[in-house]
Amino acid sequence: MIAPPSTPHDTNGRSWIAVASAEHVRLGRAGGFMQVCHGKAAPLRRIRPGDRVAYYSPSAIFRGKDRLQAFTAIGVVRAGEPYRFDMGGGFLPFRRDVDWLTAAEAPIQPLLATLDFTGGVRNWGYQLRFGLFAITDHDWHLIAGAMRASLPA
Repeated sequence: MIAPPSTPHDTNGRSWIAVASAEHVRLGRAGGFMQVCHGKAAPLRRIRPGDRVAYYSPSAIFRGKDRLQAFTAIGVVRAGEPYRFDMGGGFLPFRRDVDWLTAAEAPIQPLLATLDFTGGVRNWGYQLRFGLFAITDHDWHLIAGAMRASLPA
């Protein structure tokens, strides 16, 4: 995992959940970027530098049948705009750069009753189908705590 960012970030940013398999999240952590919704630009344009993002991974492997259901990365979006990246084979997804925090993966199950976006909701996974959605600061801090994230000063 990448160490916490060395420069201060805007603490007034919004908080987000992004959704991807753990295998794809690991690629993003290693490369210092995030990518959502199969590389679409529009969702990434909603995110601003200084915003906080936590990745939820329903599975370990893309299109896998396993049920990982865990938060797998957490970080702060760097300055800059979404940009295209050539992954070869004609696939040019959009990405944003992220300072990933040192953190452990954390299952969502123990948090379901306390997260604002899942509390009291029987079909809590519905929002996750959108691939990216805003969450409350309360939720982001609960997730960061569950992941034992090293938060920037």
